[in-house]
Amino acid sequence: MKKSHSTVESLNRIRDIILDIPKIMCILALTKGKAMNHSVFSEPQFHNEESAFAFVEALLWPDGPVCPHCGDKEKIGKLNGKTTRIGLYKCYACQKPFTVRIGTLFEDSHIPLRFWLQAIYLMAQSKKGISANQLHRSLGVTLKSAWFLGHRIREAMREGELAPFGGNGGIVESDETFLWNEPGKPIKRGGGGHKHKILSLIDRNSGQVRSAVVENFKVKTIVPILKENIAKEARVMTDEAGQYRGLKDHFEDHGVVNHSVKEYVSFSDPSIHINTVEGFFSIFKRGMKGVYQHCEKQHLHRYLAEFDFRYSKRVAKGIDDSTRAEKILCGVAGKRLTYQTANRKGGERRASQPQRMISKDGRICYF
Repeated sequence: MKKSHSTVESLNRIRDIILDIPKIMCILALTKGKAMNHSVFSEPQFHNEESAFAFVEALLWPDGPVCPHCGDKEKIGKLNGKTTRIGLYKCYACQKPFTVRIGTLFEDSHIPLRFWLQAIYLMAQSKKGISANQLHRSLGVTLKSAWFLGHRIREAMREGELAPFGGNGGIVESDETFLWNEPGKPIKRGGGGHKHKILSLIDRNSGQVRSAVVENFKVKTIVPILKENIAKEARVMTDEAGQYRGLKDHFEDHGVVNHSVKEYVSFSDPSIHINTVEGFFSIFKRGMKGVYQHCEKQHLHRYLAEFDFRYSKRVAKGIDDSTRAEKILCGVAGKRLTYQTANRKGGERRASQPQRMISKDGRICYF
C-alpha cells in the first residue's frame, strides 16, 4: 500500500522534530531555559544610529562625556537641535563641539557608527578572521572602505601590554614560524631566509600570546626579545633551535624538546613541550592562508595583533563574542590610523603605536 504525499510529509516533519530534540535541549541548557528568539544583530545598536552612539558612549565615557579637546567633564551639554548631528556635545569650557568619535579610530569616518559595530562584532567572533571582501558584501560599503575598516579594527586590537610573561615561576613557550615569501629576497632551498619571520610567546598559565615580526632568528635578535618579555623566574620551553642555546643563563629553567628525533613532549618531563604555541600557529596560518591569502610585511604586525587578541580572549578564558567585541571598542580611544599612514610602505612610525627597541643592533620589532 502506497503512502499519500501528505502522509509522507507529516512523517518527515515528525522525524525532523525528533532529530532536533537533542539540539533544542542543548540550546535550552546553554541559555538556562531562555528562548532564543532573535539574533545578536537584532540589538538596537546594530541597526539604529542613536542607539549605536549611546552604546559606544556608555563604554568610552562610563562617568559621563569628556571633552577630547580640553579634558573638561563639568561644563558639557548635549545639543539637541532638529538639524544637529547625532551624538553632538559642546564643551563650554573651550567652546568646541565634539562627539564620541573624536580622538578614536572612528574620527573622520563617513561610515555610520552602527556599521562599525557590526564590523567589530564580525571580526571579534570570527576565529580565523573575516576578509575585506566579506565585509564589503556584508556591510554594503566599498571594498576599499572595508579593507581600511578591517585595519583600523586590528589597530584597536593592539593592546601593547608589556608585563613580562611567566611571573612566579610560570611556564612560557617560545617558537618561531615562517609565512609566505618576502619580496626582494632570493629564494633559497632548505631554509626560510626569504620568508616573513614571526616569533610568538605564550604564557601557559594565563593563556596570553604575544607575537612579533622579526628580521631574522639570530641569537642577537631573539634573546633580547625573550629577556624583555619573559620574567627571570620563568621556565622557558623551546625546541632545539640554535638561537635558544644558553637561555639557562637568563631564566630559571630552560626545557627543550628535540623535534629532529620526533620528540614532541619530553620523555623525562611531560611539562616540557611547545604544543600550545604550535596550536596557535595552526589557527594563525589557517586564517592567513585560507581567509586573507595575502599580506605585505608592512601590515603583518596588525594581523598578528588580531590573532593574538582573539586567542588571548577566547571562550576557554570565559570571554564570549559580545565581551570580546566590547574589549575591542574599549581599545579605540587614543588611536588614529589614516588611510595614508595605513598604506605607507615600510610600516609605521607613530607615537600612538606601542613600539619597543629590543635589539642591540637597532632593529625595531612590532608587537
